[in-house]
Amino acid sequence: MRIHSHLLRPKTRFNMKKLEDNISFKISGVMKLTITFATCLVLSMVLLVLPSHNIFNDHKSHLTTTEELLATGFDEESCMSRYHQSSLRKPSPYKPSTNLVSKLRSYEMLHKRCGPGTKAYERATKQLGKNNVINSSGDDCQYVVWAPMFGLGNRILSMVSVFTYALMTDRVMLVDQRNDITDLFCEPFPGTSCLLPSDFPLTNQIDSFNRTHSHCYGTMLKNHAVNSTTRPSYLYIDIFHDSRDHDKRFFCEENQAFIKNVPWLVVKSNLYYAPSLWLIPSFQTKLMKLFPERDTVFHHLSHYLLHPTNEVWGMVTRSYNAYLSRADEVLGLQIRVFSTPSGYFQHVMDQILSCTQREKLLPELASNGSQQVMNITKTPKLKAVLVTSLHPEYSDELKNMFMERPSSTGEIVEVYQPSGERVQQTDKKVHDQKALAEIYLLSLTDKLVTSTRSTFGYVAQGLGGLKPWILYEPRHQKAPDPPCVRAMSMEPCSLKALVSACQAETIKTTPFVKYCEDRITGIKLVDEL
Repeated sequence: MRIHSHLLRPKTRFNMKKLEDNISFKISGVMKLTITFATCLVLSMVLLVLPSHNIFNDHKSHLTTTEELLATGFDEESCMSRYHQSSLRKPSPYKPSTNLVSKLRSYEMLHKRCGPGTKAYERATKQLGKNNVINSSGDDCQYVVWAPMFGLGNRILSMVSVFTYALMTDRVMLVDQRNDITDLFCEPFPGTSCLLPSDFPLTNQIDSFNRTHSHCYGTMLKNHAVNSTTRPSYLYIDIFHDSRDHDKRFFCEENQAFIKNVPWLVVKSNLYYAPSLWLIPSFQTKLMKLFPERDTVFHHLSHYLLHPTNEVWGMVTRSYNAYLSRADEVLGLQIRVFSTPSGYFQHVMDQILSCTQREKLLPELASNGSQQVMNITKTPKLKAVLVTSLHPEYSDELKNMFMERPSSTGEIVEVYQPSGERVQQTDKKVHDQKALAEIYLLSLTDKLVTSTRSTFGYVAQGLGGLKPWILYEPRHQKAPDPPCVRAMSMEPCSLKALVSACQAETIKTTPFVKYCEDRITGIKLVDEL
């Protein structure tokens, strides 16, 4: 029987409404309970299927190597490369140790306390204006000043080495800014500056520091001018490929015991001398804790220290997006010709082809008799080849080869060279900015071929975490056989081993310091085998 609500009395209608509300509430409650139970069941199943660390692990597990190393407090817009490298770079398999991250945070606090503009810095610089020989009572802040020398690659390698030394000795690293360093890199430390102020008391003398200077440590040793009762207010440290035996004693334990009491060091170098620091016993103990993977020193410290300015980073991103981003694989070719005169040589071109094709880095060309018909239903793989060289003829030759004939694998090979200026022009702003942009582009490649003893290539491989194929140096204008060798590690080679007599035994018992693949006079760090 159908009941019409308008025929019921008011009280009856109220009771019916209340009954309907109760029924609706109970149905709604059952539905909510059912939905809640189903949701919990699904989540439980997900938790059982997925590894627990994927659900509960700290967000830091998703950070890039650079992000893990960096402190907070930077203005992102002022230095885009600091945070945006991860958008172009594949995740690094090499993660910094917690000890390294902690050490960098401690260093930043030290730099804030002792850096330019602080009372501690003012007190330390006043010592330089006094008598050059002071008492041996300790000072709370000590410094190492890095002076850039030689080309861009040499400068980057030596700066990372100086910073490694600063970490080992709790010194503040300051950078001589009279060259173009501020046009290339952002400030690396938060809330302070690494730049040596222009009114630093020794600024006008730095250019004259050489082995004849009275404060050159090697010369002082040679002249027996070092004693344990007094210390100079500063020392000049000379670390070059042709350093004298007295200069190399900087890397001896007993000499470091004296140097640690000197408040100011000024260092000039053209080498990556971090491997020699590992041969100082007290340093080695510290370094092993910071770098459990021995061959990651340059990789981690360069990611922490070196951040291209927005102007340079713009060059990097524009080139990458225009020429490299669409490729399935990117091969980097860094070609440096050391002969005089330099230029294009057929034997060098033959060597490049021999290496890249023998190692399956580039496909061979299809034979003249075969006609490859492209499968239009399947998109061919695109391989981009990034060439960096002072001479554009090498990339032109590669470009013409793959334009005139198809590859034997069906791959499309596109060749790109950002610049070819023929002559190295160190200290010219635009030239150095282009060079730095090209180093970073090389570091973004999937595979890399470099030229022997090229510091340009060393920086790129270290930044990219890449073990390159190294082209041997040609002899008598003939392509060497074999044409290249695979690097043992991504670490740069210290082209001339700065091994003092005090380290002769240490190097024999240090398995992670080996002689370079392509330079028997050099040493490099490798991961323990």
